[in-house]
Amino acid sequence: MIKLFRFLYPYRISITIVLALIFLQALSDLYLPTLMADIVDTGIVKGDIPYILRIGGFMLLIAAIGMICSISASFLSAKISAGFGKLIRNRVFTHVENFSLQEFDRLGTSSLITRTTNDITQVQQVVTMMLRMMISAPMMCIGGIIMAVSKDAKLSLVLVIVLPVIAAAIFAVVSKGMPLFKAMQVKLDKLNLVLREGLIGIRAIRSFNRIDHEKRRFDEANVDLTKTAVKVNRIMALLMPVMMLVLNFSSIAIIWFGSIRIDSGDMQVGSLMAFLQYAMQIMFSLIMVSMMFVMIPRASASAIRINEVLDMIPEIKDPVQIKHADSQRGCVEFRKVTFRYPGAEKCALTDISFSASPGEVTAIIGGTGSGKSTLISLIPRFYDIDSGSILVDGVDIRDMSQESLRGKIGFVPQKAVLFSGTVAENIRYGKEEATDQEIRHAAEVAQATEFITGLKDGFDSVIAQGGANVSGGQKQRLSIARALVRRAEIYIFDDSFSALDFKTDANLRMALKEEITDSIVFIVAQRVSTVMDADRIIVLDEGRIAGIGNHRELMDTCEVYQEIVFSQLSEEEIA
Repeated sequence: MIKLFRFLYPYRISITIVLALIFLQALSDLYLPTLMADIVDTGIVKGDIPYILRIGGFMLLIAAIGMICSISASFLSAKISAGFGKLIRNRVFTHVENFSLQEFDRLGTSSLITRTTNDITQVQQVVTMMLRMMISAPMMCIGGIIMAVSKDAKLSLVLVIVLPVIAAAIFAVVSKGMPLFKAMQVKLDKLNLVLREGLIGIRAIRSFNRIDHEKRRFDEANVDLTKTAVKVNRIMALLMPVMMLVLNFSSIAIIWFGSIRIDSGDMQVGSLMAFLQYAMQIMFSLIMVSMMFVMIPRASASAIRINEVLDMIPEIKDPVQIKHADSQRGCVEFRKVTFRYPGAEKCALTDISFSASPGEVTAIIGGTGSGKSTLISLIPRFYDIDSGSILVDGVDIRDMSQESLRGKIGFVPQKAVLFSGTVAENIRYGKEEATDQEIRHAAEVAQATEFITGLKDGFDSVIAQGGANVSGGQKQRLSIARALVRRAEIYIFDDSFSALDFKTDANLRMALKEEITDSIVFIVAQRVSTVMDADRIIVLDEGRIAGIGNHRELMDTCEVYQEIVFSQLSEEEIA
């Protein structure tokens, strides 16, 4: 957790002020019992009313100063911890944005969400307590011991017996609780994963009538987390009764032995009262420390998980020396590319070589799992290849900055993704400075204008989270419009026409021809009708190229392509 304290640096002046305020509060708390002892031993015993009023008024002033210091310290510490949490969340989010898909696959989306929310909140709460308790508790404890010894050194022997008992209780509880807190955070990840899957996949769950199954999954994860939480809370709950038991027995011992010393004339009543208060301050300071030790194990487990994210170095990084395009501008070339997913037994793609030039449409087709989506995901460098090279504009993409590379690409993913906001905002996501005219033109080419104008507010109509209030085909058309508004050098359509009817598909492809005459176009498709007119068709089979050519050439030379065609088209359509 100490590594995260670097985020407190911007608040160093505020922290200094908090420490000063807490120091003043501790001094006022430590001074009050001595003043009370003076009132009893001098004012009450001697019947000196003016002395009682004078010292009593002074006590009120000291208490007021302590109260002001306490309120100010609480306000500043809350402000510091909130800013501390904000900085960490911002840093984690910014760092995660630089991750490649490999890091996302390794950590998991649900775990990243938990780490960015729950884990940071745990650390933030501990920072608040540390600023208040971790500083004031040692001050009160050490100051209380000094003041107690000054009142009666022999009676202080009671504390010599009590303090080790309390320290042993704290150590025993914390050593048992720390592993359980770590386990709780992992089980919270699992609960979030089940919950997220249940909410995102609600349509599939209902269509297959698996609601009871998902309830059981959630109950299992929930009960598992609950059992661990109950177990750790039982352990932590032991601490307070033990502390209170020791506290009460200590009070009894102090009063018992103090009364003996008063009876023998070695101590005054006011001094015993002050000593008892100092003893209580020492005990309560240790109780505050114990409360810290209850929270620190969980916060430490959370801090480890946060640091795991921050310490993770993205495997895909920009080169030190960035190369720029040469005379081969507008060309994409694969040279003997081989790629294997992390942890996979076999390569997803093997020895892939081809090139594509501006004005050409390159279609990629093949069976399920043949590597179509994998191939086109390598162009924007979502993953790094194992061997070979991919050149864009004559430059290896590993020698280009990720921003400049992806700035050349208009990408439409296999699963259409929309964001909460208006239709216009979703299309403008592809080009932030796009004008209203450019947005309308992109929508028209994507065959989306008809359904957009049919909406209540047209382009200002609100899209729900995840595009829940539009159909699959409408999502795809908006995703295509978002890519088209970029006026990119390279367009990638990853099975982006699958939810469109044949008429819309044909109209869209016809409009695209006129729109992207100077761009390189990659189309991944399942339908033969979508790729038949492409300038080049790449047929993949188990991660290898089974054939390259146009439709006619492949019908004569590629058996895999023939099988796909015969499975989809009638003899009249083939002819």
